[in-house]
Amino acid sequence: MAAASSSRPPKTPITLTNNLNPKNFQEEAEEEERDIFLSRASRLTRQEVLRRRSQRLRQLAKCYRDHYWALMEDLRVQYRLYYWRFGVSPFKRDVGDERESSALEDDYNGGNGGLKNNRQCAFMGCKLKPMALTTFCHLHILSDSKQKLYKPCNYVIKSAQAGPITCGKPILRSTAPSLCSVHFQKAQKHVTRALKKAGLNVSSSSKFAPKFHIIVAEYVHQIQAKRRALQKANRNKAVVKEESAS
Repeated sequence: MAAASSSRPPKTPITLTNNLNPKNFQEEAEEEERDIFLSRASRLTRQEVLRRRSQRLRQLAKCYRDHYWALMEDLRVQYRLYYWRFGVSPFKRDVGDERESSALEDDYNGGNGGLKNNRQCAFMGCKLKPMALTTFCHLHILSDSKQKLYKPCNYVIKSAQAGPITCGKPILRSTAPSLCSVHFQKAQKHVTRALKKAGLNVSSSSKFAPKFHIIVAEYVHQIQAKRRALQKANRNKAVVKEESAS
């Protein structure tokens, strides 16, 4: 059975009108009249200037609040439309709606198509369900060359001759630092351990927070220690090779 038009989410945002308090409305009207009267004056006292600035600040804050809640309401409606179209709608779509949805999916997917027939991730050997508007799942979303929402985790898990091997798990592009949740916790543990070695206990509230130059100095000290240990190990290997060759 086709979905009834009344069951579908509205395509236009619903604007919420707040009930205005008559007392507040009267006070705002009086302040506006006073502001208009003072705007024509050539000189103002300090109290009048401060009062006008305070009124302008309240008006600006009100505009920002109204704009913010209007955006939040529009986001709620758009999310409901998105979830209805690409999520778990319990109704069958009409023929016209199916064509419209197919065209929209092709536009979002860059004309790749295949979203309706191929319900598996396009990555070789992956059988997970792809994300909306793409042919890849969340685990392999970085394989999509046209996506712009995700980036790989930059945590170095292993060092190799060709270069460091990073985690590569997809995370949001706006995430800072560029670490997944697991490696972000590991990085925090490394920082805490380094600060403890430097004589700073970050868990204690009685001490001041460490300064940035102290953290940098401790990191440089640890990097230099690792390099010295690696050079020493390489020298030992070279000596062993020379002795075995002789």
